[in-house]
Formats: sequence, structure tokens, C-alpha cells
Amino acid sequence: MAGLGVNIDHVATVRQARMTVEPDPVWAAAEAQLGGADCITFHLRKDRRHICDRDAKLLKQTVTCKLNMEMSLDPEIVEIAVALAPTQATLVPENRREITTEGGLDVVAHADRVTEVSRALRDAGVIVSAFIDPVGEQILAARDAGCEAIEIHTGAYANASLGPPGANPDPRKIDTTIAEIRTALQDGIDAGLIVHAGHGLTYTNIAPVASMEGFREFNIGHSIIARAIFTGLRRAVAKMKHLVA
Repeated sequence: MAGLGVNIDHVATVRQARMTVEPDPVWAAAEAQLGGADCITFHLRKDRRHICDRDAKLLKQTVTCKLNMEMSLDPEIVEIAVALAPTQATLVPENRREITTEGGLDVVAHADRVTEVSRALRDAGVIVSAFIDPVGEQILAARDAGCEAIEIHTGAYANASLGPPGANPDPRKIDTTIAEIRTALQDGIDAGLIVHAGHGLTYTNIAPVASMEGFREFNIGHSIIARAIFTGLRRAVAKMKHLVA
């Protein structure tokens, strides 16, 4: 049975829109756990656009399930992660102009740095994961760099399931992206890695991915927080937990 990781970054985004104190992502983490979340995910970016240092420290002190810190390879962020020692750190690419993470980390191109960061995190007792595109070469590179887990980037499938603006989704594109995810899942398992998935997964497109045996966790943020506006976070998390279980 796969677990559900709830990304609370978008709660902090709403707070930062007014530069005030609410809504508090730390409170959101508590509500998500009450709804059945198996993991709380947050991304401490270099520019602190949503989650800030205060949030990270309080999440470490208060979250009672798995705590997953998404992070770049930036030296300052690595130093913070080593000191914080979350349960898991997921290495991601980071572009200050992007709205959200736009693709997987190119572990092949940054193999030396990923190896260095992975070693530092593992020495601090942190499980290391890499957020990568569903590409065999990247999966093997993550393993060789010392990652114990990977998170398959499901953005291409999510975009295919939406379809182009003003048009219906292309079933062939959906089938192709699903096949890529399925192959990457098996490649990751064959490589001895723990395999997670995330990015763009919603209540309406999660079923084909959730039905694949072998995924250990799905990390979902925006769709859950969007539904929570209308239903409350605890109910929104519980509904998604039912869909991925």
C-alpha cells in the first residue's frame, strides 16, 4: 500500500501573498496528519518564496510522521538540511523564475555534486531521494550518486491528462506518458531504489498511477490544498488517501 505525502508549500504561498502570519503551514501539517497523511513535504527554496526557516524548524519539532524536505544543491540549503535532519531530503532542480518545479533534476549532469550532497545528508542520518524524470539513465545515475530513493516526475502525464487549452486530452499521449512512468517504476525497483511519484497529480488523474504496484509514496500538494479551500484540509487529505491506498 502506497503512502500519501502532502506538500504544504501552497499554504505558505497564501500567507506570503500578504506577508502576514496566516495561514500557518505548521498548522496545515497538523491538519494533514489528522487527515491521514503519511508524510509532510515542504520545499525550502533559496529565495524563501513560501516556506521560511522558521517553518522548517517548527515542522521538524512538531511533525510526527515522515518529514520530507525538498531542496536544491545550493550550499546554504544543504547546510540547513544537514543541521535540520528531516527524515528524508528530496533533491530537486530550482529556478527562481519558475512557478513550481518544472522538471526533474539532471543527476547525470550534476553527478559529482549530487554524490557530495548525498554523502553529507546520509552522514546526518537523512534518507536521500532525487526528483527525476522517468528516464533510465537518470535513475541509474541517482543510484550511483548514493540516493536511496527516487521520486518520478509525473508532470508530463499530468499535462497530457489535461490536454492543450481548448481541446480534449489526447489518449495516445496519456498512454505514452503512463507507459514511461510504469517503465521508470520498474527500472527503479530493479536498481534497488525506493520509488515515489509526484507532480501535477490530482483527484481526477491519480487512478492510473496509483494502480501501479511498487510505488511507495505519492507526493501531492496543489490539488489537495485547492480542494481544502472548500472542504477543509483534513477531509481533502482523507479523500486523496483513499484514492492512493
